[in-house]
Formats: sequence, C-alpha cells, structure tokens
Amino acid sequence: MWTYLLGPFFSLFPKPWRDALPFCGYVRWEHAAAVGGLAESTAALLALMHWYSYAMSTWVSNGLDTALTGKMGAGITDIAIGSAAYTVWITHPVTWLLSYFAIEGTVRLCSAAFTGGVFGTLPLAVLDKLLFAPFRPRPAEARAVAASPINDRPSFLDMICDRRLLSGGSEVADEVFYDRIAGEDFLEIYAGRRKKGWAPPCVVRCQDSYYRLESCSRGSNPRPFRYKLRRLEAGVPGRTVLLYALPEVGSPARE
Repeated sequence: MWTYLLGPFFSLFPKPWRDALPFCGYVRWEHAAAVGGLAESTAALLALMHWYSYAMSTWVSNGLDTALTGKMGAGITDIAIGSAAYTVWITHPVTWLLSYFAIEGTVRLCSAAFTGGVFGTLPLAVLDKLLFAPFRPRPAEARAVAASPINDRPSFLDMICDRRLLSGGSEVADEVFYDRIAGEDFLEIYAGRRKKGWAPPCVVRCQDSYYRLESCSRGSNPRPFRYKLRRLEAGVPGRTVLLYALPEVGSPARE
C-alpha cells in the first residue's frame, strides 16, 4: 500500500527526506520511483499538449484580430501569424519547464526500472543542497568512505596504478593476520588483487565471525591492497554481507 499509494509522490523527495519518513522502511522505492517517474512524464506531456492548444489558439486568434484591424500593415498572412505564434511558444518559459519535467520523469522511470536507482526531482534536490545539506551532520561511516584511498568504484587513475602495482608478478594468495588491540579483535588482509565491493563500512563474514571493514590502504608488491577489519560482537546476516574464505595457508597472529 505504501509503495503505490504514497510512494510515487514521496519518491520525488531527496534521499535524506525519504529516510526521515516514518514509513520509509515499508516502501519499495524502486517500484515507487518507477511509477512516480511514469506519472510525472505523463502529466507533463498532457500539460504540454494542453498548453500548446491553449497558447496557439489564443495567440493566433489575437494575431488575426490585430491583422484585420490593419495594425500589422499589408501583406500579413495567416501562415506568418501562425509561425510567429509557434516561435513564441517554443521559446516560452512554460514550454521549457513542462518539457523538463517530461524528460526528468522519463529519466527517473528508466533509472528505477532498469538500474534500481531512485532519484528525486532536481528542484527539491537543489533546495536540499542549498538549505539543509550544509547543516546536516555527516555520518562517521560516510566520512570513512570518502577518506578511504580504496573504494568500490576506482577512478581511472586508480586503475592505472593498480595495473602498475600488479605488473610485477603473478597472482598470490592473501596473507591474513589476527591482532588484538584494547580488547578488540582485528583482522588484516594483504591481497594481491583489489576486492570488489570492499569499501568501508561494509560487513564481511569470515568463517563464523563477522567483521566491519575499517580502512583500506596500499602497500607494495606482491600484496599491495591492505584491508583492516574489526570483529563484531553480534552477527548481521543478510544479502549485503560479503563472504571471505581464508587462504589454505596458515594465518599468523601479528605480534
């Protein structure tokens, strides 16, 4: 009910606004955004057609009335009046505004239907960025992701660096170290290949234990990718948990 009754309307909101809704967890936002995008584009196209009909009939009628009174001079035809009215309609701000919402609705529909992306409308997103985002506290997890030198979507420069790091030798098994600091257990993994999807603060399951990825860094060959994970006291099973299998070789404890 929430997804198709209120979801299409609230899908126009920026993500922080949607997350603050009391029924946020009950809405399948991909479906709601798809329906909302379809409704937005359809409404904008219908409004654009009505605006075209109203504007052209009004302006052409007014132009013909003016021409009949002789105020436009001799030689003015109905074709010239229609062309002038169409040019004014094309450049009118209302035409541009309705066309924008038609295109935005189509983009939101395709994004939600084919990629699962949920995007609000641009005017509200700009309003949120200007008035609310500067005063919104940034979660520590988001800061960790932004500060991490290795993330899930490497840049072009990162990929060049990776190729340079990996060009020195063949693929090697991971090295795993266990450590205990201030009563907490840590797991450090030295890998020869970047691990896809491993970006703080993702959760990784290793054997029967769950770990939260704290940081990523780079070292030297043959294992340039360094991952440090902190053990969680309680497990958090789910589809978003990444699975990691220990290498066959022994895993030493760091002194």
